[in-house]
Amino acid sequence: MGSNIKKAVLIASGSLSLGLGVLGIFLPVLPTTPFLLISAICYSKSSKKFSNWLLGSRVFGKYIKNYREKGGISLKAKIISITFLWITISYSAFFVIEIIWVRIILILIAIGVSAHLIYIKTIKS
Repeated sequence: MGSNIKKAVLIASGSLSLGLGVLGIFLPVLPTTPFLLISAICYSKSSKKFSNWLLGSRVFGKYIKNYREKGGISLKAKIISITFLWITISYSAFFVIEIIWVRIILILIAIGVSAHLIYIKTIKS
């Protein structure tokens, strides 16, 4: 019974993490790769079926394999991520948010996330 509960918790955690990773594709302040890596770990410890699906996924598999095997992300992924980050944050900060300190926080977040993405090893895809 205990192993079934552990398996269910790991699958649920992996699925939640995968959902957050998918949101991270569209929300610039939410990272994608770390959540996908957590999903891969949870699935690998609980379900071969889910693990194989995730690693074989046309959309997610490449992120995980690149990070696991090569320790980084592609230049294309960095450029797309940073561009999308700045477009969405800038739009929010200058056209949606009226409170100056919230604008400043958004810009600081964008700078921090950009620095993090630049710091991650760039690999050839």
